[in-house]
Amino acid sequence: MADMGAVVVIGGTSGIGREVARRYADAGRRVILSGRDPERAAAVAAELGGNTAGVAVDLCLPETIAPALVEAGAVDYLVIAAIERDANKIRTFDAARATRLVTLKLVGYAEVVHALHERFHDRSAVVLFGGLAMVRPYVGSTTVTTVNGGISSMIRTLALELAPVRFNALHPGIVGDTPTWAGNDAKLAEVLARTPTGRLVTTADMVGATAFLLENEAVNGINLDVDGGWMLT
Repeated sequence: MADMGAVVVIGGTSGIGREVARRYADAGRRVILSGRDPERAAAVAAELGGNTAGVAVDLCLPETIAPALVEAGAVDYLVIAAIERDANKIRTFDAARATRLVTLKLVGYAEVVHALHERFHDRSAVVLFGGLAMVRPYVGSTTVTTVNGGISSMIRTLALELAPVRFNALHPGIVGDTPTWAGNDAKLAEVLARTPTGRLVTTADMVGATAFLLENEAVNGINLDVDGGWMLT
């Protein structure tokens, strides 16, 4: 983009967020990545190199978000990939854990956008991470299913309110090469058997999908499932 503002990746110290940050750092972009731990954020930024900075952001403490991002400058792209997994069954429901996840995903995501909205310009774009538990629940997924469904709606309100900034959401299925699924060969085999492409989704697939949503200037207000067709079966 002409002004070469920052690429901000919230939840950029591990997993898919880290690889998104790596993609743009390798492309010579100014990258700001965040994690809850300031030392880890700084270490990952140093590892990625280039013009990359690490900051501490805790989405569960919304009042701290704006001060943490005060030095962001102009923002071309914002990716909010921070997640927590909460297997929280209703019969043994833990309200505190549920409240934490709702705060992180719905309040925290919105507060990041609020904190940065004056840094956006007409060609800025934002990608929020949801997940396919919103439409394929599992035992214990009540809170996860609910918040991911919230993300699928949030992009529409934001795209209208902050137009012409674009807002899209990415909903991964099971990403087979992430640490979450390491060693769970039985589940991965089950998913693979039901995936029409005959291959599991990879982190690289998710990075490519994120870049597509950020960079294609005709794509706005959509929820993109990346699952190899798993949801068809």
